[in-house]
Order: sequence, then structure tokens, then C-alpha cells
Amino acid sequence: MKKVKSRTGQPRKAAMSAVEPNPKFAAVVQAFRGERRVAFGGKGFGSTALKLDGKIFAMLSSKGRFVVKLPRERVDELVGRGQGRYFDPGHGRLMKEWLEVGGPSISWLELAREAHAFASRGPG
Repeated sequence: MKKVKSRTGQPRKAAMSAVEPNPKFAAVVQAFRGERRVAFGGKGFGSTALKLDGKIFAMLSSKGRFVVKLPRERVDELVGRGQGRYFDPGHGRLMKEWLEVGGPSISWLELAREAHAFASRGPG
């Protein structure tokens, strides 16, 4: 199956307004509505996720917990302070660059902004 590309040569992204986000996640989604490179939703895994150029940087897990991708050192720091835990996607292996936050102990919006900045830097 061929990927559909826009006139700019970039893969198309889902419209941010096409899917209604979970009410707990809505403020985070709203904060990124003006970003041209950020999309919300999609098929399958990540349907409740924010993506930068197609790569997930913040999402709601199937258990309703907020999950963000941050530098490993930052995740270690927040886990050490008890403000989150390493994300386990269900196969028993922890993803150490992903922080899972269950409650309001830390601002979801600030974490999402931090994850967006980390994702914007790209590899390396």
C-alpha cells in the first residue's frame, strides 16, 4: 500500500479536530493545535497521542495514564522524585525514555511541552 503525500511531499496527518480527545488530555491537545507539525490521533496505537512529524511524544495509555517521551536522564530524575514511573506498555519491559504519570503530581501540559522540545531536537 502506498503512502499518500501532500503537495509539499510530506505524509498527510490527521486533522487535530477529527477526533475528540479524552477530557483529561484535552488541555494538552488544545495547547498544540496551532503547531503545523503536530497531529493528534490516528489509527491503532497512538490514537490518543500527540505526534510530531509522525512520531509520538505524548499520549494517554490504555489505563488512562499520561505518558511522555523525555531524555532518559530527565525520566530518571522524575522517577527518583516519585513524580512518575517508567512506562510499561504491557509486555513487561520498561521503556526508560518514557515517563508515565498517573495523577496531578506534575503538570501534564508542562511535560508535554518538554517532550515536544525534546522531539523537535531530533536524534543525536
